[in-house]
Amino acid sequence: MIQKIKQYINRKLSAEAVYIIQKYGIMLVFLALYVPASAQQKRDLSINEAIKLGIENSKTLKLSKLRVEEAVSRYNQTKDNALPTGKVSYMYNHAEIPTNTLKFGNEDIHLPARADAYLGTFTLEELIFAGNKLKYAKESTDLLTKVAALDVEKNQDELVYAIINAYYNLYKIQQSKKVVDQNIQAVDKQLKQAQRFFSQGLVTKNDVLRFQLQRSNVELTGIDLEANRKIVNYNLNILLGLPEDTEVNVSSFTYQQPSDLSLNGFIDAALANRTEIKGSDLQSQLAEKNIKSIKADLMPTLGVGISAYYVNASGKFIPPANTFVTPITGVASLSWNFDRLWLNKNKIAEAKIQKTEADLSKGLATDNIKTDVNKSYRDYQTSLDKIKVLETAIEQARENDKILESKYNNNIASVTDRIDAETQLYQTLINLEIAKADAGLAYYSLLKSTGTISKINF
Repeated sequence: MIQKIKQYINRKLSAEAVYIIQKYGIMLVFLALYVPASAQQKRDLSINEAIKLGIENSKTLKLSKLRVEEAVSRYNQTKDNALPTGKVSYMYNHAEIPTNTLKFGNEDIHLPARADAYLGTFTLEELIFAGNKLKYAKESTDLLTKVAALDVEKNQDELVYAIINAYYNLYKIQQSKKVVDQNIQAVDKQLKQAQRFFSQGLVTKNDVLRFQLQRSNVELTGIDLEANRKIVNYNLNILLGLPEDTEVNVSSFTYQQPSDLSLNGFIDAALANRTEIKGSDLQSQLAEKNIKSIKADLMPTLGVGISAYYVNASGKFIPPANTFVTPITGVASLSWNFDRLWLNKNKIAEAKIQKTEADLSKGLATDNIKTDVNKSYRDYQTSLDKIKVLETAIEQARENDKILESKYNNNIASVTDRIDAETQLYQTLINLEIAKADAGLAYYSLLKSTGTISKINF
């Protein structure tokens, strides 16, 4: 066959073309084989590897961390406000005096036609006391830094749960596809048997068509699952920062249930770990600092400073001796804006309202968290109960399938009964796999409601 192809090429192509093909043919074949192989990447991924990848590549998490750094920078800027302030300047002044004669009675005073002067200043000032406003400002910006850090923690919890959710959805689809493949194999076996029975005159053509129709329906289910798998797989790749064409294969996984499964235990954990509670506490502290800062504005301020001057009126950059002065002054200032006594009254009232709002928000957050934990806890318990029921149902479905298979083989049961029993068995198997995945996801939903999902070991 290969020799015929060479002869055909030699006849149809020029000698130069043949030379090119002979020289680069191996490379072209290699590229043709390589491109399809590299177009689709496959990767086995455990759940902890997925979470690690997601945290490393999350743009949302990186943005939250930048906001923390921004808050830290603002805190450092507030600390800098407590440092002394200083200023130094040097000025040259030149004056032209067109009218330089002054008459005082019978005497004339003649001024120079032009004059030059140099003036240098140096000042250093330090605020000694300002009603602790700087102290409260530093404490407030420190609290804002902690609030920004809470956003990182909350976003990480949301990210971890989103990864787990996508991972479990992909797992459910892959497990369902395995059951569908098993179902197709079983249907093929029944179809061959029905075709053999039909050739022997034991069953009708309708029986064969029913098995063929069943196989088509199972194939349609597989097509839908494959389409959903591609969507979930693509979304997971985006979430983890993987190449978009990566085909992810999730590995089997287990989760470690806590020893204490009581509702009160989960609620206590949530109240200790949820960022909403911590955030409400920080907002309440911020409101308290704001009240203190406004009250501090009623206090007088005390500052000290030192200034040095250099005055050179000789007109020369380096003046002769005794032609310049360098006075040095020290100053202490005490000032009081007593109008704050009536101007800040309503500001204090507003700040107290904000403090009350923060305290009420904590109570509201507590109620919402309890409701969230209770729902997640009940959903988890329900998912476990479903698994128990489905495990029993599978045993029943297997037994029913065996009985109807035997009856059908002995021409006692109809093909409809046989197909229904088999369909029910495989549907129950799919439901069990989905229920197991839903139970795992419900467990992590429960951990998320307690604010501890990022703290567990996967």
